[in-house]
Amino acid sequence: MNDSDWQKRYSDQVASAREAMKLVKPGNSIFIGTGCAQPQHLVRALIKHSGHIKDLHIVHLLTKGEAPYADEEFQGKFSMNSFFIADNVRHALESGIGDYTPIFLSDIPEEFDSGRLPIDVALVSVSPPDANGLCSFGVSVDIVKSATANAKYVIAQVNSKMPRVYGDSFIHVDSIDALVAQDEDIITIDTKEPDKVLRSIGRNIARLVEDGSTIECGIGSIPQALAEFLHDKKDLGVHTEMFSDWIIELIECGAITCAKKTINRGKITASFCMGSKRLYDFIDDNAFFEFYPTEYINDPFLISRHEKMVAINVGLEIDLTGQVCSDSLGYRFYSGIGGQVDFVRGAARSMGGKAIIAMPSTAKDGSVSRIVSHLTEGAGVVTTRGDVHYVVTEYGIAYLHGKSIRERVLSLIDIAHPKFRKQLLRDAKAQKYVYEDQIEVAWDEEVRYPEELEKYGTLGDGTEIFFRPVKPTDEPALSEMLYSLSAESVRYRYFTHTMNFPHRDVQQITSIDYKNDIAIVGTVPGVSGDDIVALAQYFLDPKTQAAEVAFVVQDEWQRKGMGTFLLDYLTRIARERGVKKFLAKVLPENKTMLSMFHNSGYDVHTKFDGEAYSIEYDISERPNK
Repeated sequence: MNDSDWQKRYSDQVASAREAMKLVKPGNSIFIGTGCAQPQHLVRALIKHSGHIKDLHIVHLLTKGEAPYADEEFQGKFSMNSFFIADNVRHALESGIGDYTPIFLSDIPEEFDSGRLPIDVALVSVSPPDANGLCSFGVSVDIVKSATANAKYVIAQVNSKMPRVYGDSFIHVDSIDALVAQDEDIITIDTKEPDKVLRSIGRNIARLVEDGSTIECGIGSIPQALAEFLHDKKDLGVHTEMFSDWIIELIECGAITCAKKTINRGKITASFCMGSKRLYDFIDDNAFFEFYPTEYINDPFLISRHEKMVAINVGLEIDLTGQVCSDSLGYRFYSGIGGQVDFVRGAARSMGGKAIIAMPSTAKDGSVSRIVSHLTEGAGVVTTRGDVHYVVTEYGIAYLHGKSIRERVLSLIDIAHPKFRKQLLRDAKAQKYVYEDQIEVAWDEEVRYPEELEKYGTLGDGTEIFFRPVKPTDEPALSEMLYSLSAESVRYRYFTHTMNFPHRDVQQITSIDYKNDIAIVGTVPGVSGDDIVALAQYFLDPKTQAAEVAFVVQDEWQRKGMGTFLLDYLTRIARERGVKKFLAKVLPENKTMLSMFHNSGYDVHTKFDGEAYSIEYDISERPNK
């Protein structure tokens, strides 16, 4: 059936936009289709042909086209209520002539179904009907399907440029009261090249995405930045509220296959998309994609049934206790709750799932921190401190769920911009969130966490270990590791049979400037973040450029080559930083450590004082091995 055929077949329903607007009556509630599927021709017709109609109530989720009904000149004729605030209506809320309903996206269809939010007329976009009379909602199914199912009248702009998508994404012409034939380009969204900050955020998020994960990416530029770092992943699935052009490259490189999805295996499932014409052409009549209504896609219980569900959403600011604001800038409503909480709660309950809030560490060209001691006055909490799990900025990853306020504070300060960390810590002390004696590291642009020293290493038995510089947030994990040591390991390291590891001592190890002192930890994944299984340190005397080195390895990880790896790595770091000599003290019973130094390839000098050997050797020259 070609385009002209459907108009002949359904001629009794075909109408001009002017004729269709006769269905609109004073006092009606009018739903406008979502996102890039906004029926632009019908919106223009509503303005043009409803001059005699008063008190019309516009309802929508998010629209990307023009929104003249939100302009001040139409105040009194139109009122507007949005479930998510887009650029085109934000001015109306700021002027007090528009309204915003904060609501979980998964709950909106029930508002329509129950009649608590009645819809008189739905203005939507659809593809031409197929041989069975089915029109596709195209790039936006979301709450559109529920709105049309509950509207008294449905006016559909039939657009041959609207992609035909599979899934629960169709409406039969018998459910449409007026078919308005009008082709026009689907609204497109430009994809911006991610900057350095966004790429760093994407890289950090990618560390949390395992092979076989099913991912959800919220709106914004972070998903595009993330895609670059997912190319090497295998068998990723997608179950997401929305997607944009980032999805194409991950399909084409083979990272997204959906072969391991728990539900809708072999299919990408979503409720709407926004992007380029290339994206719309890509999904058109493509059976790999299935679009479903919001009540399905955003159902937290269904989301939780996906194994290894990774939900990635964005925040505007987060306070030191973990409260996330995502919809307002102080008293100014900026966006909406959307599907963030639906996916955060669903992913948190998924087997192996991860709920992630991502944001740049600063706003307004770096002048303000997004990690704050308290939320801006008037700001609302979207994701509560009880719901938050992972928080990611360009400076790293903080895991907050199940953590104390003190642990949360230190974790979030650790991923804040360095220039704000000292003040955040002082604010936390003032609020009694952390101990009064918590060390204030001299953070600035020169003294920073040396991300370049992060490294994966493989031990002799094939075990992969992640080695990285220690962080202030490692205090609990390091303390746990030290207390797990056997009496022999404690004696070998500290020359005493028993030893306590209180906060005041352990924080001396974890709170360093990475300049004169270096501490590298070996970590393995644990149930609540990294478990520390080894620690290598050097303490530099700047006058002599000689550094004292020390190592401790958890008992069960000893005799696997961990110490040798750490010594080699610490030596490489020290040489690159201009360190001349290594010094160490080793008990004579510690044969493994003595052998490690003597097998280092350097000319090692030893001197015994009756209790321990003093080790000294020059590392400024390359070793003889």
